[in-house]
Amino acid sequence: MSILPLFPIRKYGDPILRTKCRQIEKITLGTEITMQRMARTMYQAGGVGLAAPQVGRAGQFLVADAGDGLIKMVNPRVIWKEGRSVLEEGCLSLPGILIRVPRAKRVRIKALDEKGEEIEIEGDGLLAHVLQHEIDHLWGILILDYASPIERSYAENKLRGLS
Repeated sequence: MSILPLFPIRKYGDPILRTKCRQIEKITLGTEITMQRMARTMYQAGGVGLAAPQVGRAGQFLVADAGDGLIKMVNPRVIWKEGRSVLEEGCLSLPGILIRVPRAKRVRIKALDEKGEEIEIEGDGLLAHVLQHEIDHLWGILILDYASPIERSYAENKLRGLS
């Protein structure tokens, strides 16, 4: 569906990025189309994940592709996690900012797919980080929240300079 327009990606400072998103009660054609547009936007921007608030939506859905194909999730929940991993993460909503973020090394996520079917996805390494990062977005959590006070101050000053 390459005719679908791209979304503008919301940047740091937009209040929707701090919104706790609502659960999706019913997946509609609109939800499916929004997720298709999100995937196009993510790929065009060179990202590996994109959550609804990053495109101005306050629902619990996301798209991700850490190299093994596109994943679309509605109402995702971490149901199991194991180990610890620290990776440097960036975010399409915080251009130019990289923060070392500690997360679970392996996770299992329960969600609905874009058709409303229940799915479970296990992620390890990069995919585990991507899924946890995007789920954080659905709760209004940004990678800046993992930064030290000095890192956060530096990043916020850099982001202000971009606006």
